[in-house]
Amino acid sequence: MRLWTLHPRYLDAKGLVALWREALLAQAVLCGKTRGYRRHPQLLRLLDCPDPRGSIASYLTGVLEEARRRGYHFDAARIRHPAAVGLVEETTGQLLFEWRHLQQKLAVRNPATLTQWRELSVPDAHPLFRIVDGEVRLWEKGIRNRLQKAGQPRDLHDD
Repeated sequence: MRLWTLHPRYLDAKGLVALWREALLAQAVLCGKTRGYRRHPQLLRLLDCPDPRGSIASYLTGVLEEARRRGYHFDAARIRHPAAVGLVEETTGQLLFEWRHLQQKLAVRNPATLTQWRELSVPDAHPLFRIVDGEVRLWEKGIRNRLQKAGQPRDLHDD
């Protein structure tokens, strides 16, 4: 599961559809409709919000708006809660980490989309997020693995 901090405009068609499905799964988790994924690192930042269900609704709404802009027909009725008021803080390090990660994916999966954004060094964030100074989140698998190899505890989830 990946709930991109990046604005969904940067995703190719396959990525946008996958994001919609994964955010719907996140909604099911946050609403207690599934037993799996409850401790998934991608959900930590939403679980810390005053209104996790409203935050995922806001996230889904941002994805839905991008889909509509492209002429896709995602089902808005699948968003089960009113959108939250307020933004979720995320770090510049996380945003840029995800940007590099997406660029690597697009280089293989859809070079044309990558070329479209080649001049962009700092992407916009998804409308749910307010970007603040900070490092990549420790819940990122690659960061966690590097810390484990360096002898840091395995149970670090966030900075």
